[in-house]
Amino acid sequence: MSAAVTTPDLPKQRRERPRWLNGLIGTIVILVLWQVLAEYVFKRKAGVVPAPTAILQQMGKDGWKFYGPNVKATVKIALQGYVWGNVLAVITAVVFIQVPFLERRLLKLAVAVYCLPIIALGPVLAIVFKGDTPKVILAALSVFFTTLISMLVGLRSAERTSLDLVYAYGGGSWTQLRKVRLHAAIPSLFAGLRIAAPAAMLGAIIGEYLGAERGLGVSMINSQQAFNVPRTWGIALTATAVAGLLYGLTALVERLIAPWAVRSS
Repeated sequence: MSAAVTTPDLPKQRRERPRWLNGLIGTIVILVLWQVLAEYVFKRKAGVVPAPTAILQQMGKDGWKFYGPNVKATVKIALQGYVWGNVLAVITAVVFIQVPFLERRLLKLAVAVYCLPIIALGPVLAIVFKGDTPKVILAALSVFFTTLISMLVGLRSAERTSLDLVYAYGGGSWTQLRKVRLHAAIPSLFAGLRIAAPAAMLGAIIGEYLGAERGLGVSMINSQQAFNVPRTWGIALTATAVAGLLYGLTALVERLIAPWAVRSS
């Protein structure tokens, strides 16, 4: 009788943990370390870095009556700036692609404006414009250059063979734009739009430093001046959460409108 040939068991395929679980574990670890450091290290510094439990207690005391109107005011300005800044950036990128002469001249101006500190432009805008217009402009400037560069990179990423094919069939530059360039620019455009969402929140908050009746920026200044450290941290964390939510909503829109762009990015 021949001995039966046995083969070693193949190792089972390891299952990767979902990304959201890794993020959850990392968040819990950070919160635990934060709590320990706040209780035993930073406590000697008069509560400069309060524990997460103290921040949550203060947020619970303030409630939605405090955070609701302030979040609404800031998000309203951020969304207006987000829309205006991105629309103008997309239009400018298309014009630059179609008229290279303007790109060589005006792109330098856009870079110069981007290099100016936003907080330095605020007082000038507050003198020239009234109402919420300066805050909207600051939020729009915060997103304009990022989306402009992303859109330009996307429009230039179109395949040369596809552009030549359109030209061979008699299509001009505008036909190439509609048929090839805009489709190729979608992944890069949405990458810029995702980054622009938190940037618009930052621009809106900086705009509120110039003067506003309500908003996260105004509330942060007031709580800081009142030496209410837990509330100041709570407002900062709320602004961070709202910015992250806007980023996630932009990514969700990308998945719904252009799922192929998500796979290619």
